[in-house]
Amino acid sequence: MDVHNAFLHDELDEEVYMTLPPNYCIKGETRADHSLFTLITATNLMLVLVYADDILVVGNDLSQVTFFKIVISTHFKTKDLGPLKYFLGFEVARSSSGIFLNQQKYALDILADNGQLGSRLASFPMEQNLKLNNIDGDLLPDPAPYRRLVGHLIYLTIARPDIVFLVNILSQFKHAPRIPHMTAATRVLHYIKSTPSQGIFFSSSTDLHVSAYTDSNWASCPTTRRSTTSFFITLGSNPISWCTKKQTTIAQSSTEAEYHAMAITTCELVWLHHLLHDLSISHKASMTLYCDNQLAL
Repeated sequence: MDVHNAFLHDELDEEVYMTLPPNYCIKGETRADHSLFTLITATNLMLVLVYADDILVVGNDLSQVTFFKIVISTHFKTKDLGPLKYFLGFEVARSSSGIFLNQQKYALDILADNGQLGSRLASFPMEQNLKLNNIDGDLLPDPAPYRRLVGHLIYLTIARPDIVFLVNILSQFKHAPRIPHMTAATRVLHYIKSTPSQGIFFSSSTDLHVSAYTDSNWASCPTTRRSTTSFFITLGSNPISWCTKKQTTIAQSSTEAEYHAMAITTCELVWLHHLLHDLSISHKASMTLYCDNQLAL
């Protein structure tokens, strides 16, 4: 079991408390995420994120974090990896101005796995006006490499919102991939090679207001005529959630498709509201939802 530390500030307290103070308020498992656990006092906050045999501990009190690690190590065989630098394929760099998160090593591993380390560079992940379908082009003799590649790209979108839209399109053809699909996926690899270290910067000086931007592409699927929903949500200036997915029903107008997209985004906002509450972050102001469809407005 690997334990990573991520302190909310850099003050180090050498004293280790071996007993829990009386003002502890243990919230335990959160409503928004069953793998996230919180422990809150009047002045301190500690968050524990568990994924299989990896644990990420975040807190503003070193003695509290140290005590937690001691207790865990008495019940499980653990390995303390120290301050957070690498976690589940993510590289973390911290400074006084914020946190930078990227998946550079994972991106380079994808390129190596597909033999694209020496490939040419691409400035854009997708050719303009590219239309993929399940008819044009010959079927791939072995669909396994395509499915493996798309699976890797899906995980890469966690820190790369710039490729979310195209990866969503590519994932719709995993059941019977064709040569044009593989060509488009290879183009994504060329783009990733030109920007392997691209990631997300979370500023420490931003406000905590949640804003959401939503849009839809009416009847964009040439096969089913279903629309596509996309949203992008920020906490202050920091991106925290994004998604592109095909709608489950066929919209009869662009207004209906936009309403559907707004409803899906609202569900995400409700979940984020619960998550912020579990993290003891007060969000009293109304969350802002932006829509660019005049008829829907």
